[in-house]
Amino acid sequence: MCSSGIRALGSPGDRRQAYGERVEEEKETMRSLSPRTPVLLLLFLLLHAQEGNCRIDPPGMTLKTRFVPPAGYEREAVAGDSFAAYLRHLPLKPHGAMVTLFDGRSKPNPGVYAAVVDLAIGSRDLHQCADAIIRLRADYLISRQRHDDIRFRFTSGFPAEYSRWRRGERIAVRGSQARWVRTSRPSDSPRDYWLFLETVFSYAGTSSLARELAAAPGDDPRIGDVFIQPGRGDRPGHAVIVVDVAVERRNGRRIFLLAQSYMPAQEIQVLQNPADHQLSPWYAADFGDTLVTPEWTFRAGDRKCFREP
Repeated sequence: MCSSGIRALGSPGDRRQAYGERVEEEKETMRSLSPRTPVLLLLFLLLHAQEGNCRIDPPGMTLKTRFVPPAGYEREAVAGDSFAAYLRHLPLKPHGAMVTLFDGRSKPNPGVYAAVVDLAIGSRDLHQCADAIIRLRADYLISRQRHDDIRFRFTSGFPAEYSRWRRGERIAVRGSQARWVRTSRPSDSPRDYWLFLETVFSYAGTSSLARELAAAPGDDPRIGDVFIQPGRGDRPGHAVIVVDVAVERRNGRRIFLLAQSYMPAQEIQVLQNPADHQLSPWYAADFGDTLVTPEWTFRAGDRKCFREP
């Protein structure tokens, strides 16, 4: 869960206010036009107002088919059985769908997200930021039949291993102590797999996930990299994951897409880029020292990656 960590740099409220002011300015410009305004000028203004959506193909129902790289860019080649390929093909809800919280409410969208990933999140307040990233990694490993590689540590350091859960063992927690007990029959049903994930969500978070991840190599974000600030005490941390990368053919400039869950527990969402409306929802890899997202600001050094066995 995201229930403890470093406070975000900057105010998400300020960024949402700036976004709202930009929209109102565009509306006021349209209202001020006279009936004699040339049609071409009106068309230009309409296109300008929609520039943030020019790289979205509404009928697309996967991340790859919904989000079109800018002109001159092409998606980076990845192996078909890789975590990167899995993330690139995540299923999406129809264009314009709202993010649903664990209790059925909708999350407002003042420039926060460009699409909603079509994956169930359960009815408990558990599937938050680090949990969503843990879930995506586990789902990928399940898809490749790599059951023995599905293991995550609780914040206490206790290792939760899906291979033991499948054999019918369960985790008994008392205070800060956890231990394995055999209470169930062997099973790898979807229901029992989800119960394993919810157990991990309950006792893991940004702090434990940050310790499990490795420092990401190189200077440029790769698909599957995680920007993470661990929680400390009662201050929440946050984490987002890179879900696609495209490269400019002429000069090799790289751009990427980000996804997150948040608090309270909610569906995974592909993020807008509040710092560059013309490029949004893509982010430039050369963003500098700070990465500004709609609800959090990260440092370049916050980028990590999953360790491969």
